[in-house]
Amino acid sequence: MTLKIQNTLTNKKEEFVPIEKGKVKMYVCGVTVYDDIHMGHARSIIVFDVVSRYLRYLGYDVTFVTNFTDVDDKIINRANERGIEALALSKEYIEKYFRDIESLGVRRADIYPQASTSMPYIIDMVRDIIDKGYGYATKDGSVYFRVRKIPDYGQLSNRTLDEMRSSGRVDLDPDKEDPMDFAVWKGVKPGEVSWESPWGEGRPGWHIECSAMIRHYLGDVIDIHGGGNDLIFPHHENEILQTEAVTGTHLANYWMHNGMLETKGADGKAVKMSKSLKNFFKVEDVAKKFDKYTIRFYYLNTHYRSPLTYGEENMLEAQAALRRLWNNYRDLQAAARDGASGSADCISRDIEEARRGFRESMDDDFNTRAAIEALFAFARTTNRMMGEKTLTKEGAQAAIAFMDEINDVLGILPENEGSSDDGSFNEVMQILIDLRKELRTKKQYELADMIRDRLKDAGYVIEDSSEGAKWKKI
Repeated sequence: MTLKIQNTLTNKKEEFVPIEKGKVKMYVCGVTVYDDIHMGHARSIIVFDVVSRYLRYLGYDVTFVTNFTDVDDKIINRANERGIEALALSKEYIEKYFRDIESLGVRRADIYPQASTSMPYIIDMVRDIIDKGYGYATKDGSVYFRVRKIPDYGQLSNRTLDEMRSSGRVDLDPDKEDPMDFAVWKGVKPGEVSWESPWGEGRPGWHIECSAMIRHYLGDVIDIHGGGNDLIFPHHENEILQTEAVTGTHLANYWMHNGMLETKGADGKAVKMSKSLKNFFKVEDVAKKFDKYTIRFYYLNTHYRSPLTYGEENMLEAQAALRRLWNNYRDLQAAARDGASGSADCISRDIEEARRGFRESMDDDFNTRAAIEALFAFARTTNRMMGEKTLTKEGAQAAIAFMDEINDVLGILPENEGSSDDGSFNEVMQILIDLRKELRTKKQYELADMIRDRLKDAGYVIEDSSEGAKWKKI
């Protein structure tokens, strides 16, 4: 099996070949820290969390870098509104960012560089751009990049300069040589945070931050560069220009872009979730209603490049589907504990088939939806075997080990399932079931029903059968 990635640069699905055997250098554009992250941000964060996990599952030594833009117009404006320093504001939201991604079950990247602490690398790269004739300083201390010096500008977005100019995303500064030129360094303005540079006090442009951080932490060329598809133009196009100007080579071998999270507008049409449109849902708020596994499942049950519509009804559907998988997993726990002893051979062929289905799906451009379908097919097999009493204790243990293996990539099953903590939880649940049984024996039905109802409110249901009472998550 061979991993293939849909490369935005070539618009082809290509076999993944790392620059250095066994190692992967990956950079994903992070957030601008002037507010809480919303569910649109969370999609990209979870997508590339799973990408990095799967690469490690394949045995790669991954260096994963994602940045914080903590110097930006939005940050400065928000800080001025609140009457605090810009860097104090960004520090506050960086701390909240880490709390939010923890609530999403996201494993931290290896390095989180910040623009404010990367000034030496940024200034060095701006100087290199000027020295090579691709940049020029203006009288206000700004430095602009000469876009037309790179003949293949637009290679990532497949747009011409004329199309870009007509898009309206052009700063018509009279000091620029060409309206298409963009700032790599912005001269200081009153009330703005700034740093000393050879061109006077100022701060970096948005695009130069990522180019400089990548070059410093990962080198001139990296394996994978990721982000939302809303960053293709102008951000990623301009990153490519800056790096090519300085190094003479391309920036990344594979460009990955996730689709946007959308909401339904007043006219019923889907629109991108964004702060500017005020149609966003904060991760902090959604995490109060849904656990991290449901949120992850909701995203991963759609291919990362496809658009995805957000709504509470969509989350409830994801929750219901995931509960079926959880209940299967819990039944396997019971079978591994109480089932008849025997060989694990009864399930070994099914495990290999499911593992092959998972690998083939993930190797096909990280198709998590198909990977989840393979996991559900395996769950149906084990459910049938448990119903037919053909799954041995050892077979159930092997099935659990396989699901844990897959879950280490997807992160959609509670991590403590099968751990000592989960054992304690099972013991507590059994105590409650035994207490309820005793109360019913003593005809104290009101108290017995109260235990049942309170557990249901907490998301657990007790099912009575001829074999005794069992509990499961709903």
